[in-house]
Amino acid sequence: MSGKILRYFAGGNTAKGFYSLYDSNLVNVERVLLLTGRSQNEKSAIMEQLLNKWKNHIGLIEIIHRANHPDQIEGFIIREKGFAMIDADPPRIIGEEYVGPEWETIDLEQEDRTAKLEANQPEIELLQRKMKEQYEKAYEAYGKALRIHDDWEGIYIGKMNFTKADQVTEDLLANLFADTKKTTAKKSTILRRFLGAATPVGAVDFVDNITESLQNRYFLKGRAGTGKSTLLKKVVAEAEKRGYDLEIYQCGFDPESLDMVLIRELGWAVFDSTAPHEYFPDRSGDVIIDMYELTVAPGTDEAFAEEIAHIEAKYREQMKQGKKHLAEAKELQDQLEDLYSKCFDHSHIDSIYDELEQSLPL
Repeated sequence: MSGKILRYFAGGNTAKGFYSLYDSNLVNVERVLLLTGRSQNEKSAIMEQLLNKWKNHIGLIEIIHRANHPDQIEGFIIREKGFAMIDADPPRIIGEEYVGPEWETIDLEQEDRTAKLEANQPEIELLQRKMKEQYEKAYEAYGKALRIHDDWEGIYIGKMNFTKADQVTEDLLANLFADTKKTTAKKSTILRRFLGAATPVGAVDFVDNITESLQNRYFLKGRAGTGKSTLLKKVVAEAEKRGYDLEIYQCGFDPESLDMVLIRELGWAVFDSTAPHEYFPDRSGDVIIDMYELTVAPGTDEAFAEEIAHIEAKYREQMKQGKKHLAEAKELQDQLEDLYSKCFDHSHIDSIYDELEQSLPL
């Protein structure tokens, strides 16, 4: 596509279950088409066709990827046109916080299509039930991993110099806002997203895409519990106090933690650059801030090496189990998609696409 593409996730498979951030991104989008229907492949195909048609006429397109199939589009937003199209079926939660004046639902199902599935309904229900069980097992595994991670964090929290951590934060804030005078009564616009997600193929992230146009990137390094998320929350508080618009990328594992804070107006991002989204400086303007080196008592890794190795092994096993269950859920979804494809008359979808193409002012 010739226009700029911004890629992210708005929903994720987390230790707190499926977590939706859709409403944050759709606030103030005037027209939103909510696609509903059994087949997620059909919904993604319609969106991909439309984007291919418009690619030479749009400056910026935000593409939202599926956490359960990261190569597929789950939705897109074209802010310059005040328009979005989203797969609105569960588990996504859309419209709880905000519904715009021109939001409408487009149901891809018709009675004749549904009738063709009646003979297959027992098989469909079985596949859906098995898929739900696999997601529940994945979330259970990620929940266990988070509790294990808390033990991992406890080791470093016990050896952390909080005075030094506060100084690191103050120095960074002074640097981030050094050339700015802006302090207004304006309320910050905050867009909350995920830069990455747990998927059936493992962790997937879009850090390079999200930060490609920025002049400065601050890579937070360090072990679990060394204050990276806390630092990011303080960056958010300072930015809000000054009235800047923010993109906040929450942690795809523990959505109550933060992975990245970004202010495009100032041209910088600060982000947790540790596994599973570990990056290293590769251009001018990239800076490493190592919270372990700067704030934790020297020799902590060595002193607790055996305990850390034991905790890490337990953690990785639960993460591996979570991925396995997501992959099994994806296989079941693929079986459902094959069944739908055999039963559905796709000319109906073609007519919906033609209607959308003609009616949308893009």
